[in-house]
Amino acid sequence: MDVYGFSARKIDGALQPMSDFRGQVLLIVNVASKCGFTPQYTGLEALYRQYQDQGFSVLGFPCDQFGHQEPGDEAAIREFCSLTYEVSFPLFAKVEVNGAAAHPLYQYLKKACPGLLGLESIKWNFTKFLIGRDGLPKKRYAPAEKPAGISTDVATALL
Repeated sequence: MDVYGFSARKIDGALQPMSDFRGQVLLIVNVASKCGFTPQYTGLEALYRQYQDQGFSVLGFPCDQFGHQEPGDEAAIREFCSLTYEVSFPLFAKVEVNGAAAHPLYQYLKKACPGLLGLESIKWNFTKFLIGRDGLPKKRYAPAEKPAGISTDVATALL
């Protein structure tokens, strides 16, 4: 199994098959607009701009499960990301990443690439999953891991 078997609603509501990203290196991130890690949008956008021409995408999945830090609807999220951080990478509709209603993509990612001590649950916003060109999760990064610190791993995965 790989990420290409899943689909998710884009922030505009259209269904996006993950297979549309086949062959790319992906960084899948649960994001939030009112989080202490929200400034990471700047680094995520920088990574995206640096490597997109080599077949890399950041996929942002807004999530309101942690401290009610993503309270807005999709239109508010899109506007915030565009105006505040000039986000141009793909954003998706709000999802849950933990619990019974967790998006199937996140259910898969958590099992395929558990966190510290083998725990599957997502601890907070801005948990990141690096996906190889083969669609398989390669590495999971904690929320505090800044996008700049992932740059070498992205570059290696693009080779």
